[in-house]
Amino acid sequence: MAAALPRLSLSGTLLVHPNRKIPTAALTTSSVDTKQRLPYNPHRTYPAKPQKPQLDLTPTLSTSSISVSDLLKRATPAPSSTTAKGTLCESEMTYLGYERWLPSPPKVEKPRSVFNAASLAYIGDCIYELYARRHFLVPPLNIEEYNDRVTAVVRCEAQDAMLQKLINDDFLSEQERDVLRWGKNVGSSKTRTKKRAGVAVYNRASSLETLVGYLYLTNVERLEEIMLMLGFCSGASDQSIPKEEDSN
Repeated sequence: MAAALPRLSLSGTLLVHPNRKIPTAALTTSSVDTKQRLPYNPHRTYPAKPQKPQLDLTPTLSTSSISVSDLLKRATPAPSSTTAKGTLCESEMTYLGYERWLPSPPKVEKPRSVFNAASLAYIGDCIYELYARRHFLVPPLNIEEYNDRVTAVVRCEAQDAMLQKLINDDFLSEQERDVLRWGKNVGSSKTRTKKRAGVAVYNRASSLETLVGYLYLTNVERLEEIMLMLGFCSGASDQSIPKEEDSN
């Protein structure tokens, strides 16, 4: 015989048969939510969600105020560094029996007919940063200082300053200038870096990376000459950074 179960009214009140006793525990531990709710309001307004902080994307530093020699300054001065402006650091073509310190590039006779400018800028960015890391390797620093110094040099504003130095010193050949013009047309999506530095600075930095990638595939000796002219060196005791002439 099926036992009679208690029923609930529409208001949530427990209906009990007059001849049946319900334990007190059952009345206090009902699983039905009897809490009174507010009536539904279709016009209810909700508090606005907090807005995310807006990033400051305005250029923080103009290229004209960036000094290449200050960017590449290291803690240990060269003891015999009395070289005049334009004197290059001596390039050691052999080290531990190896002719070059860079990884060997693939054999490509005409890179511009095989790769687009974005591909050369891609590899050029890596080679450029490798020069920066080698430059600050001596004297030894902690990891935070390594990262801070290298990051300051590989920023597009710093790369633009490097490019301006090469152009102002008339150090590039007509073919290399043509590669620069080709590299300025590198297409890329809108990035945070481009918004921060501006399209013009970003494009000029990309053109320098394209030139570095192009020379890495075609003429490593010329690439080493350009990077040494900018001030990238491998030692700390016998190599100095060429100073820039005061514009004033």
